[in-house]
Amino acid sequence: MMIPDLVFKPGEAKVLQITAHISQLIQDGSLPKGARLPSIHALTRQLGVSKFTVVDALDRLKGQQLVHARQGRGYFVSRHAPVPDSDSLGQLLPQDFLSVSRRALIGENVADRPGCGFLPADWLDDDGLRQALRQVSRQPNLRLAEYGDAAGYRPLRETLRDRLAVHGMQLTSSQLVTTANTMQALDLLLRLLLRPGETVLVDDPCYFNFHGILSLHGARVLPLPRGPQGPDLVQLEHWLREEQPRLYLTSGLLHNPTGQSLSTAQGFSLLELLSRWDCHLIEDDLYGDLLGEGGARLASLGGASRVTYVSGFSKLLSANLRIGFIAASPALAASLAGLKQVCGGVTMEIGERMLTGLLRDGHYDRQLRRIRQRLCDAGGRVDDWLTGLGCRLEFNGEGGLFRWVRLPEGVNSETLAQSALAEGIALAPGSLFTRGQEGHRYMRLNLAHTDHPELMARLGRLLRKAGQGPTALP
Repeated sequence: MMIPDLVFKPGEAKVLQITAHISQLIQDGSLPKGARLPSIHALTRQLGVSKFTVVDALDRLKGQQLVHARQGRGYFVSRHAPVPDSDSLGQLLPQDFLSVSRRALIGENVADRPGCGFLPADWLDDDGLRQALRQVSRQPNLRLAEYGDAAGYRPLRETLRDRLAVHGMQLTSSQLVTTANTMQALDLLLRLLLRPGETVLVDDPCYFNFHGILSLHGARVLPLPRGPQGPDLVQLEHWLREEQPRLYLTSGLLHNPTGQSLSTAQGFSLLELLSRWDCHLIEDDLYGDLLGEGGARLASLGGASRVTYVSGFSKLLSANLRIGFIAASPALAASLAGLKQVCGGVTMEIGERMLTGLLRDGHYDRQLRRIRQRLCDAGGRVDDWLTGLGCRLEFNGEGGLFRWVRLPEGVNSETLAQSALAEGIALAPGSLFTRGQEGHRYMRLNLAHTDHPELMARLGRLLRKAGQGPTALP
């Protein structure tokens, strides 16, 4: 079967144009399934290109499963035009508003996301990441055909060990295990430390994925109120005495969503209570680096026998460079490395080498300094805007990414979020973070994504409208 002539466009590789041309003919039905393509010699003559270029294009079409070769007979179309994509997956996912809101916070089909949990792309150093990737690709000892160390790339673990020592954590590199992200870290820990039906304490409010992952592990979850002064220690002692929880999952610094950080004295008081009742603490420290040298990690106060430390770089370096890590006791770290092997969770060494370079050459710390300054500037503007709208900031989130905002009297955060989503704005209503009724009065805002005059004007209009609607809170 002949194919229509192709007029090449200047500035684009001919092999790519040939591949796209034949692919389009297959997808629009001009070349039906089973049709035989012209021979390599005929295509070479018709298109006026080399045999190598034609063979390269056919190999690409084979790789896309559009054509196949038959020995001695040539190339044939493999399939009909593909069935048009549908949003069947989206339709099968939960459709309640909170589930839709969670997906909107990370999806690409929402224009503005002041409720999300990550930094805007233009706050990060895309060129620096690309340069780091190029440098890793040129390393002669890069092991492309091997799995790598189950515990993680050793130079990265040594680098993390030295960085954590600055925060008062005295560890060996064998006590550090890398993971694909912090949620995988928590999943691995819960597999080893928790049995179905056992009790786990979480802050109220807390990061909404904590409830999801604990539910998957069959945990019985108890909410511990966390206010401007930190966790409610009176309620904590009550839960410890009456319920004997196995674990407490919390953040010492820049807690998500409130932005609140514990003082050293508060940290010691918390750890003393947990130790008295033999409750192990898992510290999620994903945002603590935004405080610079300030603030004490709970792991530095309690040691690896009492506190297992989880952190990562997806929020402050790159959301796509999915690298987290766990600092644990020697026995637990060994079990984690073994579990990574058993469940196929060995992490990719290329990314870990990239991160090692970014940490060692100062790139990460330089980026942190820029982010801290921009957040400080954005925080002042957003705080003034919020208080001008009648909102209250009950938590001191200085240095952090988030503001936990109490909305004006009468405003329901879910009503506000629904109105915003209809206009392409993804907000994070308080009911995502707490199961108590008070969640309807709060909203988590991301300073970096909120600090835009036009967006703030739109949100202000929606906020005033929400306070006047029929579903406003009494």
